[in-house]
Amino acid sequence: MDIATIAGIIAGSAVVAVAILMGGDVGTFVNVPSILIVVGGGFAATVIRFPLKNVFQALVLGGKIAFTHKHTDPKDMIDRIAELAEKVRREGPLSLDNMEIDDPFLSKGAQYVADGYDPVFIQEALELERDQTLERLDEGQRIYKAIGDAAPAFGMIGTIVGLVQMLSNMEDPSTIGPAMAVALLTTLYGAVIANLVALPISDKLSTKGKITEVSATLTIDGVMQLAAGKNPALIREMLVAYLPEKTRLQLAQAAGAAEATA
Repeated sequence: MDIATIAGIIAGSAVVAVAILMGGDVGTFVNVPSILIVVGGGFAATVIRFPLKNVFQALVLGGKIAFTHKHTDPKDMIDRIAELAEKVRREGPLSLDNMEIDDPFLSKGAQYVADGYDPVFIQEALELERDQTLERLDEGQRIYKAIGDAAPAFGMIGTIVGLVQMLSNMEDPSTIGPAMAVALLTTLYGAVIANLVALPISDKLSTKGKITEVSATLTIDGVMQLAAGKNPALIREMLVAYLPEKTRLQLAQAAGAAEATA
């Protein structure tokens, strides 16, 4: 579970709610026409830009990534691949058959190696799966970005609608209040949906895509070294390039200290 997303949404909602409660009645900030304009209009604009099926898939994907995002540490992945390489070196590729591996992508690659598939096929299959995953994340990011762009735009449209209604009925004071409510609340709804939900999830999908690309590419390179039967130490040395510079320096210092102690 991604605590940051939950905490951010709760904190943002709490700030808005407290401001509303301090200013008066909560019911004043509930307006059905404003909701219809922002939510309905934003959704309509999004499905015009993207296929309907893809929009629903992106909504599910965004919620899953935002609230259940699981971070894969590259260092842990390298350690796991090195362990598999050591096992292959001692017992052969068949030792990986039906082995329990937490990461599904690495598990699939290890099973390919155990089954004796051609290295070219293994690389192409894993790269295809990686690219499809990245494409889904990218489309999800673009759809949430589209929602974040459309919500404030329709908030402005609602504001114009409310102002037109107000100005066209100035002789009837009873219509001024409801018309102003539509005018102002649509802007509020659009801003909240865009800046508290849609755009943050869009950014989170973008970040997830970058992390996934690095992790999947690291895994593919590791699996290819497994298939080639390379030395575990050599594999670890090659994959360390995927780690941040600070982590690489820490590993180098730890290795130097271990050598000095020995």
